[in-house]
Amino acid sequence: MFDNFLIVPHSLKNDLDADGNATGFQFAVRIADYRGCFLSLHNGYYIDCDGVNYPRELQRFEINGKAPRSFEELKSCCWEHWNYDDAGIVHVKKDGGLKPGKHTIGLQQSILAQYGYMPWDEAWVKNPPLPGSGGGAGKTETISIFEMTLEEGGAA
Repeated sequence: MFDNFLIVPHSLKNDLDADGNATGFQFAVRIADYRGCFLSLHNGYYIDCDGVNYPRELQRFEINGKAPRSFEELKSCCWEHWNYDDAGIVHVKKDGGLKPGKHTIGLQQSILAQYGYMPWDEAWVKNPPLPGSGGGAGKTETISIFEMTLEEGGAA
């Protein structure tokens, strides 16, 4: 539905530790559902950056003014909501971050169904589908491709 608008333009940056070393990269995202969602239903992303896949275990999500959290941590956030118009930040662990210049990011958002009931819903709550596998993709049926530029000195 809103696949082509998932990543906020010009939001690609490197994450830095206290010593100024790049520990990964980040970009801002919007939700692909017109209602927003409770964070416990947010299952992570399929992320491919420049041909390298970054699984959910390397991802953290920042929203609502709180520190970045893993998707395992978000599973218990059943009363915390991600509102439709709020941008969240996806942090991806990558030693050394990204080099300045152009990068190609393939992205698919995985948010489990908020309404209705499908036979697999209960199983997915206990064992969520792998982002990018097609299961749990909700409103993002395809992997969208974004061309992004990391500016020189592009740090958070």
